[in-house]
Amino acid sequence: MAENIENNGCSQRDSAEHEGYAKARRSFNLIWKERGSAQPKLLEAILHKDNFNRAYKRVKANKGAPGIDGMTIEEALPYLQEHQQELTNRIYRGKYTPSPVRRVEIPKPDGGVRKLGIPTVIDRTLQQAITQQLVPIYEPLFTDGSYGYRPNRDAKGAILKIKEYAEQGYTYAVVLDLSKYFDTINHEILINLLRKNVKDERVVQLIKRYLKSGVMENGVVIETEEGSPQGG
Repeated sequence: MAENIENNGCSQRDSAEHEGYAKARRSFNLIWKERGSAQPKLLEAILHKDNFNRAYKRVKANKGAPGIDGMTIEEALPYLQEHQQELTNRIYRGKYTPSPVRRVEIPKPDGGVRKLGIPTVIDRTLQQAITQQLVPIYEPLFTDGSYGYRPNRDAKGAILKIKEYAEQGYTYAVVLDLSKYFDTINHEILINLLRKNVKDERVVQLIKRYLKSGVMENGVVIETEEGSPQGG
């Protein structure tokens, strides 16, 4: 899985979101073809060495602070290279337990704080590997007016779309802000929605374990019965 991390055999242009999308689809199709299966094995695609290599490069490019284990991005590379088989086997057996995220509070302009959860670098890499394979599944399902957390879409694009609507004669806009939305996501509903499009139950259970991994705050691990941490 991680044996080819940082090798020159993989493309170095992973900063381009559209290319990442295409590579995720090619990797997914490769696993499907290699196994000759009528249904692709999503977990195999996630743990494929090329997909995992690209995930580590994205995490490295994004930088970021260590999680609760204190391991830096640079330290994670030799760890992954040494323990790749052990990590892969634990994931395949359903025995991998994600680490709790590290709580960080960021001051808000209004005087409040935004609570972030920083995963370990290993978990960030695995989460990125999962994301790269889920994007081709879910991206076609979003509406054209959706701009949050999507490849090749950002706040600037949303503003341009609003400008386009205004030029078309629209005169009203509705502004909504759901209070503590990410902090109160219902896990059961989310998992049931996930199962509608993700047919590999091993992946569903892995994501569920991430949702339930907990938060470490002031040295104490707090269980997470709802919500999804932001950060990392």
